[in-house]
Amino acid sequence: MALQYKDYYASLGVPKTATDADIKKAFRKLAREYHPDVATDKKKAEEKFKEINEAYEVLGDAEKRKRYDELGADWKGGGDFRPPPGWEQFAGGRTRRGGGAGHPAYEFQFGGTGFSDFFETFFGSAAGRSGFPRGGRFATEEEFAARGRDIEGDIMVTLEEVIRGSVRAVNVKSEVDGEVRTKTFQVKIPAGVGEGQRLRIAGRGEAGAGGGAAGDLFLRVRIAKHPDFEVESHNLIYEADIAPWEAVLGANLSVPTLEGRVNIKIPPGTQNGQKLRVRGRGLPDREGAHGDLIVVTRIVVPQTVTEEERKLWEKLASESNFKPRD
Repeated sequence: MALQYKDYYASLGVPKTATDADIKKAFRKLAREYHPDVATDKKKAEEKFKEINEAYEVLGDAEKRKRYDELGADWKGGGDFRPPPGWEQFAGGRTRRGGGAGHPAYEFQFGGTGFSDFFETFFGSAAGRSGFPRGGRFATEEEFAARGRDIEGDIMVTLEEVIRGSVRAVNVKSEVDGEVRTKTFQVKIPAGVGEGQRLRIAGRGEAGAGGGAAGDLFLRVRIAKHPDFEVESHNLIYEADIAPWEAVLGANLSVPTLEGRVNIKIPPGTQNGQKLRVRGRGLPDREGAHGDLIVVTRIVVPQTVTEEERKLWEKLASESNFKPRD
């Protein structure tokens, strides 16, 4: 089953020479526009949101971006993709071949997980692996002769799904000795899932041989990037822009959470980069406890001022006893 090349730079609307800051800025702009919670056409927005998330998953990571760029500059998006020599070691992930004693040749691709086959093959959790572990070890050829192989892929989970949980339809397309078959399974994403957690769907892997049991399907959770929040464990990190006078005098500030806005107090004398904690407004864990919202202050200075404002700043400078470099 052929792959289609993904032009991640085009997905984010940035040139290949874009800086890390440019890429982050482009992602946040598009993610705010296409987030399903705010878009009118939710179905279209959901697909676009997944597309830009996948692009940022690769281009927002220095090592993955380097590997992506090494695929070559001459590939055309939308065409059948054949990787350059030397990339066979990464051909894993969604496209996983079975085989072995008594087994036909299998090839798997997934749908409905939020990631493309191109991503899974080169950047997915199973890329480059020659087999799938069961019980903390790799199965032997004798075991493969009876039990089907496990197959593994990634599933993109939004922060909203982490909070509420969901049920997703996942398609598994397999090519068995040239015959393509597609099966759809309902996958439960429990509230409180975390980055890297594997969801096991028993018996949905490769078929067994000689009457043996089928393998299992494992989906590795990848938390979707969000335009407003970074995720650290079960805490949400939010950068709040504040004016210099708010930092000096203090202020009341409204900040977003995943379940509505909350008001916080900026204490007088707040420093740039200072962290303010809002307890219980982060992500849940599997036991139901919640992490926190961490608000990181970012003091923003006006780039232009009026003549009257300039005089006020000059007066403040002449009368203030504050000496930042002493």
